[in-house]
Amino acid sequence: MGFEVGADAYGRFMGRYSTPMAEEFICAAGVRAGQRALDVGCGPGALTTVLVRELGAEAVCAIDPSESFVAAFRDRLPEVDVRRGSAEALPYDDDTFDVAMAQLVVPFMADPVAGLREMARVTRPGGVVAACAWDHAGERTPLTTYWRAAERVEPGGASEANIPGCRRGHLAQLFAEAGFEDRVESELTIHVHLPTFEDWWEPMTNGTGPVGDHYARLDEEKRQALREAAASLMPATDLEITGTTWCVVGRV
Repeated sequence: MGFEVGADAYGRFMGRYSTPMAEEFICAAGVRAGQRALDVGCGPGALTTVLVRELGAEAVCAIDPSESFVAAFRDRLPEVDVRRGSAEALPYDDDTFDVAMAQLVVPFMADPVAGLREMARVTRPGGVVAACAWDHAGERTPLTTYWRAAERVEPGGASEANIPGCRRGHLAQLFAEAGFEDRVESELTIHVHLPTFEDWWEPMTNGTGPVGDHYARLDEEKRQALREAAASLMPATDLEITGTTWCVVGRV
C-alpha cells in the first residue's frame, strides 16, 4: 500500500486533516501534563507534534514502519525518540507509557488486534490506549467524494468501507478482541476549509494510501472520468471538508 511516499506528499494528502484531528484526539484520550506518551504509526508527526506541545519532547516517543516518514520526522522533530518499526512488535519495555495512541493507523496494521495488544503491553496499568479511524463505511471522511466518484466510473469497484475499524462499532470490537474490558467509543469531527476543488483533488493523485493505489491502476481515460465525476459532486471554490472518525479509548 502506498505509504512509502514523501512526507510532503502525505502532508498534502492527509496531514491537513490529521493535524486538526490530533487536537480532538488528545482531548478524547485525556492527555495531560506529566504523562509519557507513545504515538504508534506516527507518519510525518501530526499527532506527535501536538503531544510534544502538551507534554514536552522528553515525554514523547514515536514509531512508524515507513523509512521516508521516519527520516522526515527526525528532521522535523530531532529531539523526539522516533524509531522505525511495526505496531505488532513495539520495541519498548512493558509498562513504559501512560498513554499509547494510534491515529488513523489501526486500519493499516497487518494485525490490528495484535497491534492493540502490543500498545496495551507497553502501557502502565491504569493507563490509556486510544485509537481513531475514519468512518469510511458511513461516508463521513475527507475522501468520501473520491470513492463516490470512483463508484460512478467503475461500479462495484474499490473502496475503504470494509477495512478494519472504519465502520460503526468495529474499532470497539477490535479493542474487545485485544482484551480491553474498559473501553469507550465516540465520534470525533473536524472541518477544513479549502479554497478550490483543485486543492482537494491534486493530492488524490500523488500515490498515497488506498486512494493512491486505486488511482495508479486507472488508465488516463478513467482518471479523467474520475476527476470529472468528483468535480460534479463538489463546489469549484470555497470547500468545507468534513471528516469524522470513530474513536475508542481503552483502559489498561
